[in-house]
Amino acid sequence: MKILVVGGTGLVGRGVCEKLANAGHDVVAGSPSAGIDVLTGEGLAGAVAGTDIVIDLSNSSSPEANVALEFFRAAAKNLIAAEQSAHIKHHLVLSIVGTDEAQHIGYLKAKKSQEDAVIASGIPYTIIRSTQFHEHTSTIIAVQGEGKDVHVSTVDYQPIALADVVDYVVRFALQQPKNSIVEIAGPDRGPMTEFVESYLRQTGEDKVLVPNQDNKYMFEDIARSLLVPAGEFFPGKIRFEDWVRQA
Repeated sequence: MKILVVGGTGLVGRGVCEKLANAGHDVVAGSPSAGIDVLTGEGLAGAVAGTDIVIDLSNSSSPEANVALEFFRAAAKNLIAAEQSAHIKHHLVLSIVGTDEAQHIGYLKAKKSQEDAVIASGIPYTIIRSTQFHEHTSTIIAVQGEGKDVHVSTVDYQPIALADVVDYVVRFALQQPKNSIVEIAGPDRGPMTEFVESYLRQTGEDKVLVPNQDNKYMFEDIARSLLVPAGEFFPGKIRFEDWVRQA
């Protein structure tokens, strides 16, 4: 099958493109550097011609609310229009667990607009909402750190390894469209502090965990269980501590 992976040069996209190509599919890695730009619409008509599946892993250049909202609205509009003309059989989007419950956060409001556009498009679709990645732990430490102290909330956390995300994106893309939202998460759940403490301990970083009860993530106020699935989900295979040791 011919498959367009929008954002195919990104963190998730590279792994998805490689896995699909190794399985024998005709894969197009869509990116501005390849002349395929969802923000402007450049190159989309040619990219979707003869394509069976579109996997949208695109992302805005900034998580800032206005930038993200402008990007996802324009990208969804351009991509959907091209797909409708090409009669795409399956449109898959990677989104974020908790999107519905945190519309006060600009980036999640932007992701919700992307989801809504796909649902309303009439194109067969699957939306995968993922929890945060294991690989995001170093960003938490960097952003929430002050000197040697790392301030981390005890909110519920259930991160998933990037490799598991790649596997699920490929798996669901090749299946029949769900025409619904599915959620994926890692196999381990607990307070966010436990994951960050484990990472610091195993990597030997000269940092000190400072736990708090503030219910914040990246300085945003969130519900205590926003970052974990509320119901059924598809679990990843890679446990957090195993990932840290391998990384």
